Amino acid sequence: MIIKKHRNIFVYFILLLGSSIVFLITVPFGILYGIIYMGYTKFLKGLGLYFLEIAIGIDHLGNIMMQHLFNKILIKKNGYPFGFKFETISSVLGKNLERNTLKICGRILNYILNLMDKNHSLNSIKYYIEIKVDK
Repeated sequence: MIIKKHRNIFVYFILLLGSSIVFLITVPFGILYGIIYMGYTKFLKGLGLYFLEIAIGIDHLGNIMMQHLFNKILIKKNGYPFGFKFETISSVLGKNLERNTLKICGRILNYILNLMDKNHSLNSIKYYIEIKVDK
């Protein structure tokens, strides 16, 4: 059983601030090491997967961070909402495209994504990356 302990909003803000500072300081080193490691051990295929995994992680974070703004400007009131962790922005766009609940800004963003990758948002609904751990 998981018991959630409610804390003061100030504590959550300090946790957000602290994790953001640690993130900004350590991420450049982690990415540089990851590029060297994956480039050396897996070559270009490994680097591509590494970049894709980072992009998806950032996309998940963006879905959470931008949920209130995106729910207001990209989808209609009865649309599938942004903000679920571990779901990409593209997946939410695709679900709203299927439901015909994208506003004009949402359709424009979907169009731009389709220029880079045909049917990107629709394909991203069922998209899954299997991560294999080296032992």
